[in-house]
Amino acid sequence: MLPPSGEQFEIEGGGYRAVVTESGAALRALSFRGRDLVDGFGEDEMSAGGRGQLLVPWPNRVRDGQYSFEGRDLQLPLTEPSRHNASHGLARWVAWSVEEHTGHSVSLQYRLMAQTGYPWTLDLHVAYDLSADGLTVTQTATNDSGRPAPYASGAHPYLRVGEGPVDSWELTLPAATRLLVDDERLLPVGREAVEGTAYDFRVARPLRGAVLNHCFTDLDRDADGVTTATLRDPASGDGVTLWVDGHHPWLLLYTADDVPATARRSLAVEPMTAPPDAFRSGEDLFILAPDETVSVVWGVRALED
Repeated sequence: MLPPSGEQFEIEGGGYRAVVTESGAALRALSFRGRDLVDGFGEDEMSAGGRGQLLVPWPNRVRDGQYSFEGRDLQLPLTEPSRHNASHGLARWVAWSVEEHTGHSVSLQYRLMAQTGYPWTLDLHVAYDLSADGLTVTQTATNDSGRPAPYASGAHPYLRVGEGPVDSWELTLPAATRLLVDDERLLPVGREAVEGTAYDFRVARPLRGAVLNHCFTDLDRDADGVTTATLRDPASGDGVTLWVDGHHPWLLLYTADDVPATARRSLAVEPMTAPPDAFRSGEDLFILAPDETVSVVWGVRALED
């Protein structure tokens, strides 16, 4: 019998272990010396709540699934019908094929064919690599069409530093601005500076009762252009970081309070190259010329006291 997420690809390196699935090329599990770093899903389960999935060719939501590009009006399937949105791209549930599988790395590919609502063909690749520096994920897209194609990418790992709940864990998020969304459809309506608000985590502090389902931007970066978000359990000293390269101006944080079975059990920290509804706004959207390739990189590493 095949597991719900298809074939399972295990890799190990530098004390880390990860499992990537055929379905969606999702990160099902990641641990360091036996300590879970992500809140994934079992081999006998489907991914729930987007756990570990890749979000291409757009992350988050497109209002009504409708957008216009180069004079064409297009309609995507409404994959979030309760909010009348197209959500999280077109590659979450498809079967990705293995390119290469070694002891410490696995790369997969999927050809996204032109279709109703997204009439461009893309070659999608992802590489997961483990080393002493943790997990490095490289997401790549090539436009195989004869016309320019809109594109953005994201990922949906849930970080953990214990059994939860998250309230006592300390978060450091070097982001100066929060995207404001409406309550009904979670679509952008504005933005505000985090300074002086309950959403300012630029200095480490406990999550306590913070309810998060928000995108953050204006990220502080190091000399290499990398932004790092950190989650730490002060009781154990254990921690985990998620870092993103300069192609990721956005991070979405989500405590899953609207999902009773998993509420506040972990914290999703989602790398995003563009904000919600980018197919309509155009903000931070890649426009891939024919044969153009874009690669973006993010990763996860463990922290120990």
